[in-house]
Amino acid sequence: MSREQVHGAAGMKRGVWLVIFLLAGCATSQQAPVIERGPQGKKAAPTAKQAPVKKALPTEKDWRPDGYIVKKGDTLHSIGLEFGYDYKEIAQWNNINPPYVIHVGQSLRLKDPKAAESTPAEAAQTGVAIATPIKAEPPAISKPIGEIPLKTEPKAIKEPYSEQAMAAPTPKQAEAAVKAETPKPAEAGKTEAPTEKPAPTPSSPAASSDDETLDWAWPVQGKVLSGFNESAGSKGVDIAGTQGQPVLAAAAGKVVYSGNGLRGYGKLVIVKHNKTYLSAYAHNSQILVKEGQEVTKGQKIAEMGSTDTDQVKLHFEIRKLGKPIDPAKYLPERS
Repeated sequence: MSREQVHGAAGMKRGVWLVIFLLAGCATSQQAPVIERGPQGKKAAPTAKQAPVKKALPTEKDWRPDGYIVKKGDTLHSIGLEFGYDYKEIAQWNNINPPYVIHVGQSLRLKDPKAAESTPAEAAQTGVAIATPIKAEPPAISKPIGEIPLKTEPKAIKEPYSEQAMAAPTPKQAEAAVKAETPKPAEAGKTEAPTEKPAPTPSSPAASSDDETLDWAWPVQGKVLSGFNESAGSKGVDIAGTQGQPVLAAAAGKVVYSGNGLRGYGKLVIVKHNKTYLSAYAHNSQILVKEGQEVTKGQKIAEMGSTDTDQVKLHFEIRKLGKPIDPAKYLPERS
């Protein structure tokens, strides 16, 4: 063998050993570590804090009877003041027409007969079922959707080279194309026209005031001549003033009486503020409001005078369910 052939054979052996060495290195090389990234523990979304429930103010039990027997000297006006009703309500409940004449010994209803028609006891007798409130169950908590299953490592599929295979879109490109073609929920379905909420009906001042949170004010400015003393016959406070001095409504409400039909009160205005409270303004020289008229707090309703009394003054009463109460407990302190 010539010298050139020997060198050629040696070179081929070195090339073979180099290829074997490279293949061995590839076979023993470790794959890159694969880290699984599972869903981390999601913190529960903070629930909205519930607004503190306001405790309902205790309401006084209605002591008023269902009926009344007319006595000597009674009028519908005096009975309405005594029990805290609009005298026209009593007239309506008893089918009494103007001029609202009543007689001694006559039995009067003091409650709306329509309101007592559907009591639970009567419903049980008549077989009418009364719906009971059903407690709403809390909505079931749905599991999170849309979680994609995790893959520990990619799986590749080898395909023979071709122009068709090269032109085919990748899975990500195909997914993006599908999302682009999928219509949005607003486009896929017909959207309903928003329903208009009915406009709230304005409530009268008498109905809008809370029984325990009326905003009271002094009806006149002047010296208090005598305070509340029901045992001594003083069912309110007497306030001194001048002839023609403005008399103002102590709180918002509805005028339920305007006249001089109650003995000892002179020209009198009675304002009903809600289902519980009414106020009375007596001995006026002039009355400036009519029955059924809505008034606001501080509105001029009369002028001070001395009708059916010995001096110019205002006799002012606050009644709760018809019972006279001390106005000083409700009126603000004077500066």
